[in-house]
Amino acid sequence: MATANLLEVRDLRTYFFTHSGVVKAVDGVSYDVNEGETIALVGESGCGKTVSALSLLRLHPLPQGRIVGGEVVWIGRDLLGLSDQELRRVRGKDIAMIFQEPMTSLNPVLTIGRQICEALELHQGLEQGAAREKCLSLLRAVAISDPERRIDQYPHQLSGGMRQRVMVALALSCNPKLLIADEPTTSIDVTIQAQLLELIASLTQQAGVAAILITHNLGVVARHAQRVNVMYAGHIVEKATAVELYTRPRHPYTIGLLRSVPRLDEERKEKLIPIPGYPPALDDLPPGCAFHPRCFCVAERCSREMPALRTVSNGHEVACWQEVEV
Repeated sequence: MATANLLEVRDLRTYFFTHSGVVKAVDGVSYDVNEGETIALVGESGCGKTVSALSLLRLHPLPQGRIVGGEVVWIGRDLLGLSDQELRRVRGKDIAMIFQEPMTSLNPVLTIGRQICEALELHQGLEQGAAREKCLSLLRAVAISDPERRIDQYPHQLSGGMRQRVMVALALSCNPKLLIADEPTTSIDVTIQAQLLELIASLTQQAGVAAILITHNLGVVARHAQRVNVMYAGHIVEKATAVELYTRPRHPYTIGLLRSVPRLDEERKEKLIPIPGYPPALDDLPPGCAFHPRCFCVAERCSREMPALRTVSNGHEVACWQEVEV
C-alpha cells in the first residue's frame, strides 16, 4: 500500500547535443513514485522512456547527453545535485536498475558470482565468504538451477533468460527501496517472459520495494502497475491509474496504442488498428503537439500550440486540446 513519496521527478530535461542538432530526448517529464507501488512508463521505442530512467541516476550517455533542467528528489535530496561519490552510495543500494540488455550490462570477463558479490561487499560490507553465501541464496530466489555451478560461470555461458535472472538478483541484492526495470523481457522467449515478470513482481512485493516498469507491452502494464505514465516524443502525454487508463483513455495516442493490441476479452476482429506513420525525429519535432501528424482527431490548433497536462478527473491528466473519450 502506497504511503509516502520516495521519488519525485520534476520537469526533467535531458538533451543530446549532436552535429545534426539538439535531440530533446526527455523534455519536461514529471511524476512521482510512492512507497511499495509499481508505476509504468509506456510508449513506442524512441519516445524517451529509457533516457528518462537513466537520467535519474545520471547514467545517461556522456558527453553528448546533458541534464539541462529539472530535479530528481529522492527522499528529500535532489540526486542531480549530489557529487559522484555521494551518488555511488545511492546507485545499487537505494535505487537499483535492471537494464534492457543483460549481455551488454553484465561484465563479460567476470563471473556472475563475482559481480553480485562485489555489490554485496561494497554496499553491505560483507566478507567474501558471507557475500558468496548471500549470492547463492539470491540465485536460488530467482530460480536459477544448480546455483553452486552457475555462480562460477560467465555471462556468455548462460541463456538470455538466465542472464536476465542474474540481473534481477544483482538489482535486488542490496535490498533497494526502488527498482527500475527497463524492458526486462527484451530478447527473451515469450514462454519465459511471463515467468520473469511474475518473479520480479513477487520479489518486489515480498520486500516492499517500489518499482518503475518501463515497457511498450501494455499487457504487462495491466497486470503489474498501479499507475501509468504514457510518453511520446520526450513528453508525458497522459497519466492515470492502470484501471482508469484501460477503461477511459483520453489521449489519442493512448487510444491508438490500446487499439493496436489484441485483447482476449473482446470479440475477435478482422484486424487491429495501427497508429499511422512513425514517431518523429526528436531533433526535428513538428510544431505544436508532436503527435498531431498521426492523430485521428487533429484540429488546426494542434499544429500551432503544445498542450500542457490538464486534470480531467481525479488522478487522471492528459495533454490534449481535444475532449476525447472512448
